[in-house]
Amino acid sequence: MTIAHQHPLQEILESRIAIIDGAMGTTIRNYGMKEADIRGERFRNSTKDLLNDGDLFSLTQPEMICDIHRRFLDAGADIIETNTFGATSITQSEFFVDDPREHGGRKDPAFYQKIIEDPFLNDLAWEINEQSARQCHQMADRAANESARPRFVAGAMGPLTVSLSNSPDADDAGFRVVTFDQVKTAYVQQARALIAGGVDLLLVETIFDSLNAKAALVAIREVFDEDKKVLPVMISAAVGRGGETMISAQTIEAFWNAVQHVKPLSVGLNCSLGPDLMYPFLEELSQKANVAISCYPNAGLPNPLSETGFDLGPGDMARYLGEFARAGLINIAGGCCGNTPEHIAAIAKALEGLPPRKLRHEEGGA
Repeated sequence: MTIAHQHPLQEILESRIAIIDGAMGTTIRNYGMKEADIRGERFRNSTKDLLNDGDLFSLTQPEMICDIHRRFLDAGADIIETNTFGATSITQSEFFVDDPREHGGRKDPAFYQKIIEDPFLNDLAWEINEQSARQCHQMADRAANESARPRFVAGAMGPLTVSLSNSPDADDAGFRVVTFDQVKTAYVQQARALIAGGVDLLLVETIFDSLNAKAALVAIREVFDEDKKVLPVMISAAVGRGGETMISAQTIEAFWNAVQHVKPLSVGLNCSLGPDLMYPFLEELSQKANVAISCYPNAGLPNPLSETGFDLGPGDMARYLGEFARAGLINIAGGCCGNTPEHIAAIAKALEGLPPRKLRHEEGGA
């Protein structure tokens, strides 16, 4: 997935630390949306609760989603993500298809084959991805024109609600609810729709199952080859306290070895641990990888008594990300769960003027 010429974002990464946006879900929470708001007229008769399907807001509350993008851009974000973390037919099925386990059945490859062939789910997933990409670009282009500073749209591709690495059946370790090809098919559609909507790059993020991520990367390669259009790819994993991806249990070094052939624009860590626990794993990845390093952690641990639902405030996140920058570990910085536009503004201010981690082109980085 090598880019034939240097991408404009690559130039920025060599001169300063780029800022990526914060948490869409956390910020939506502050708008006080209710079930009726996400349903709108279009999904008024849906039989399952939809409020946790945050991607759907791109269709039913586009003004709110655009306002959130605007706020992150005003906070200093160079890169904003599409509201598509769960915008695949597989993940959307959780909200629109009855769970067979409630009727004595089970989720298995036969069930998910019907899901990836379902016209309603395919059309819905395509529409969410394409429309979210267009909304992002509208706001990014406006901010770029107003500030005379380029902004970039990253097509967010999340980890799915199923695992290719683990069996949910304690009595059958070899059982998988879904196949590699089914997961790849869902990601092919997502990648293609995001590109149709005009994203500048693709972001495979919050990787806790490396085999799912592999399916996403194979899907992206397939789309690039078939459609003759190549975009930069960012890759970001979520790790546990031991520094391993959560389900597949790959170490940091093993994770990098598994994805470096993609020649991504960046590789990094997000979500999972708060920044206080992420440092040693980020340091190891920075030492191993020969591409740009991204870091956008959660705002600490979940805390239902906090306004954002997480422990750390803007000043806390700014302090931690500032430490990472001064240690020469990062090229891209931002926040995941719990990080509002105020958090991103504080991070951007704290990192202003600090040099980015040096890229090692001689080792073949993108």
